[in-house]
Amino acid sequence: MTSSNFIDYVKICCSSGKGGAGSHHFERTKNNPRGGPDGGDGGRGGHIILRGTKHLWTLLPFKYKRHIKAGNGISGGASTSSGAQGKDVILDVPLGTIIKDAETNFFLFEITEDGETHILLYGGKGGLGNDHFKSSTNQAPRYAQPGEQGKEEWRILELKLLADVGLVGFPNAGKSTLLSVLSAARPRIADYPFTTLKPNLGIVGYHDDKSFVMADIPGIIENAHKGKGLGLQFLRHIERNSILLFTIPSDSDNIKKEYQILNNELKQYSPELMNKSKILAITKSDLLDKELIEETKKDLPDNVSCIFISSVTQTGLVKLKDIIWKCLNE
Repeated sequence: MTSSNFIDYVKICCSSGKGGAGSHHFERTKNNPRGGPDGGDGGRGGHIILRGTKHLWTLLPFKYKRHIKAGNGISGGASTSSGAQGKDVILDVPLGTIIKDAETNFFLFEITEDGETHILLYGGKGGLGNDHFKSSTNQAPRYAQPGEQGKEEWRILELKLLADVGLVGFPNAGKSTLLSVLSAARPRIADYPFTTLKPNLGIVGYHDDKSFVMADIPGIIENAHKGKGLGLQFLRHIERNSILLFTIPSDSDNIKKEYQILNNELKQYSPELMNKSKILAITKSDLLDKELIEETKKDLPDNVSCIFISSVTQTGLVKLKDIIWKCLNE
């Protein structure tokens, strides 16, 4: 999936179908030339429906199709026959999609399970035929209900990736390399800031055919919660992760300070992120000998589980997966 194909925010205009009109027909046959009302009901207008699917990771299908319109209901007919319903439009969206009202930004619902459906916009009701309005005092009603108009409203679709583990760190902290080694994902890797311009997902294999999903989030910098750097564009994806795996390279000037900055950015963005399980991985540890590792351990944060790893030599990766699996199952 190229960076241009990853779309996590779209605004779409939805138009549900108009309901069909009720019929004001009267039964007229050779044997019954003055029959009573037999007008049928109109069919309802088509709904706009969202359906979750595990086979999508992006909102790209909506990039070039911003206007969605459902079919109109058909008018009722004779012999109390109802008109056909308008054609529903079913839109497949990735798991982790939340829906908001575009005008008020009010949260409407979210889709997190494969096959889960929600009606985004209801079609108009079909009108009642004149058969419904006959009575002892009105045996020949010459009127019927018109169908309800459909609705046209703007909606926001916002994707927050569903992953078990989210990689958090400054640019060039070794996140993409770690993901490429642990999984089959092939994120872009280079020695310059913001190599990762989109979240990358990888499935990490564990013992006995078990696995978990890991997400590489684009690098965070100080004041990211205010929109600096890639900022708010990708911080939303961290909200869906069960575990936050902080990655700080071993050649950092101050590991504890970098961890505090990263943690503070997440806290400023959403205090609820502080309730998630956290692990600190010191990457590029192949640059350190045993003596330097022992010295570095003295200055690590106290309130988080720490592990030294190297994606190049694959040192500590088995232990890291053990720690992650244990956290996921606690």
